[in-house]
Amino acid sequence: MGAKLLVVEDEQALSELLTYNLEAEGYEVRTAESAEDAELLVAEEIPDLVILDWMLPVVSGIELCRRFRSRAETSALPVLMLTARGEESDRIRGLSTGADDYVVKPFSLPELLARVKAILRRAAPERVADVLTFEDIELDRAAHRVKRGERGVRLGPTEFRLLEFMMESAGRVLSRAQLLDGVWGRDAFVDERTVDVHIGRLRKSLIRGRETDLIRTVRGSGYIFGEH
Repeated sequence: MGAKLLVVEDEQALSELLTYNLEAEGYEVRTAESAEDAELLVAEEIPDLVILDWMLPVVSGIELCRRFRSRAETSALPVLMLTARGEESDRIRGLSTGADDYVVKPFSLPELLARVKAILRRAAPERVADVLTFEDIELDRAAHRVKRGERGVRLGPTEFRLLEFMMESAGRVLSRAQLLDGVWGRDAFVDERTVDVHIGRLRKSLIRGRETDLIRTVRGSGYIFGEH
């Protein structure tokens, strides 16, 4: 799955424009119209990048960025600031608050998309790389191909997405709900037991002979990839 982005923008037309173009690039996008809504969404799930409007109602984007930086769990959360403020002093203020980059409205979409990719490449390279690797497993997104050592691994579309999502989150415990959300999507009507079925299929495809099982079941929690 693509990187998870949060767009915090109170101007609906711009929010929809950004969402459309970012999703076209393969990113998973959530939106918020206020700092309060953004904080709730981040509390549910920390995104890979926040695109944050400076001029938000009630609580400004600058203040929200400051709050992110003050909390341990979001202190390293990448933030791209959007604003109509183009003065040098404003840019310095935004960057000194902790924003990773700064785009002045009106901006070109190609430039914004390039900046998003550059930030993600620095902060979460596994989210934008064409090839994911872990130990002897290699997943090629572009070619839709998986290898384990010199052996080709044949996977169905769902197992491929499942492995991709788990490799992106290697070392983290993923609940069945998180796997459903990340692989099937929030709007899919799929039972959590379906996850167990596809995990079983994925394991069967990945393991031959004495090869290690890189997927561990965490009782009562879900699954973790890459921890023996």
